[in-house]
Amino acid sequence: MAVTEQPRKGRAEASHTFRALLVELPIYGLLVVAYFFLVLHFLTDWLGDLHAKHTTLYSLVSIGLVIGQAVVLEWVTTLLLRLFRGRSE
Repeated sequence: MAVTEQPRKGRAEASHTFRALLVELPIYGLLVVAYFFLVLHFLTDWLGDLHAKHTTLYSLVSIGLVIGQAVVLEWVTTLLLRLFRGRSE
């Protein structure tokens, strides 16, 4: 009897995971596009000057922006999912 319950539980978890992915993907997409346009709008001139004059610093700042984006997007997405569902994934 326990053998028949195991596949159903696995399917339910897979279905729940897939639904969570379908919710998170559009949120991530919107946040990435917003981040891109914010950086493009506010940091274009500064990053261009930094690239022309201090290539090494430009590289470090760019890596920092990418890492910062990942951390902030994960935090915001988790916060939004908590608000929508009342818990975290």
